[in-house]
Amino acid sequence: MTDAIAALRHDHEFLGKDHDRNARRTLWVVALTAVMMVGEIVAGSLFGSMALLADGFHMATHAGALTVAAVAYGFARRNSRNPRYTFGTGKVGDLAGFASALVLGVVALAIAVESGQRLISPTTVAFDQAIIVAVIGLAVNLVSALLLSGGHHHGHSHGHHHDHHHDHHDHDHGHHHHHHGSDNNLRAAYLHVLADALTSVLAIIALVAGKYANWVWLDPAMGIVGAIVIARWSWSLMRDTAGVLLDTADPHLVDEIRQEVEGPGDSWIADLHVWRIGPDAHAAVLTVATRPSVDISTIRERLKPVHELVHVTVERHVVTV
Repeated sequence: MTDAIAALRHDHEFLGKDHDRNARRTLWVVALTAVMMVGEIVAGSLFGSMALLADGFHMATHAGALTVAAVAYGFARRNSRNPRYTFGTGKVGDLAGFASALVLGVVALAIAVESGQRLISPTTVAFDQAIIVAVIGLAVNLVSALLLSGGHHHGHSHGHHHDHHHDHHDHDHGHHHHHHGSDNNLRAAYLHVLADALTSVLAIIALVAGKYANWVWLDPAMGIVGAIVIARWSWSLMRDTAGVLLDTADPHLVDEIRQEVEGPGDSWIADLHVWRIGPDAHAAVLTVATRPSVDISTIRERLKPVHELVHVTVERHVVTV
């Protein structure tokens, strides 16, 4: 009896197979960003450069957000088998991603406000020094982006099912195979790096134009353009992570489940709940009405092609009309 019960148990670790690799990459980027940040602040203080100081403190904001991403990876791994989290800690990255999206939005707002002020009241710009800072910042961000690239992946897991049969009322809980998904925590870190790279590129263009064509107005104008682009990235990330945190169902996945179960014409889904529980994983709870000839194992077999599902509960009711 003990062995039979043990065979039915399963873990709820849905972190994604690239979780640890992404965590290591994020730590490298945190270290790189922190070194660059400290270097710019120290150099700015020693040489009295406001350009270096401003970029250093700006980078500190991104370093803080990247640190949140790294901490989230560690927390999710340490608590991946903690029974308090009944569906695992696969959504911790989405929570961190939402927080990072908020920070990114604040950064965009700050850039827009400062650029607007400089557009109205132009200030003296040390073009040569500022260009050097922007080029160094771009190089660091390109290396960081390279480290964080490749976050989309394919994986698989395995699991098992168990059935209960009570006259006309059956339940099934189980695990299915799964494959691809997106790590919103890594995506958030990548967007912070990309935002920094974008501001560096726009700054280089504006500074070169300002130095050689005396287009001083282009620097704040480019700042406003960058703020708009970053704000759009922030909104996109906020929308996607909020959807995961609020258990929004993927309509394509819902349609696929309904098609697989109801396609043969002998089973009908009366109630369906689908939500994401990790970068690669979704859970589903179904209430299904079936003909007497369709048992719980048949429903289970029909759901196997739906690779995104890793944790499934099926409630079956037999209908005779």
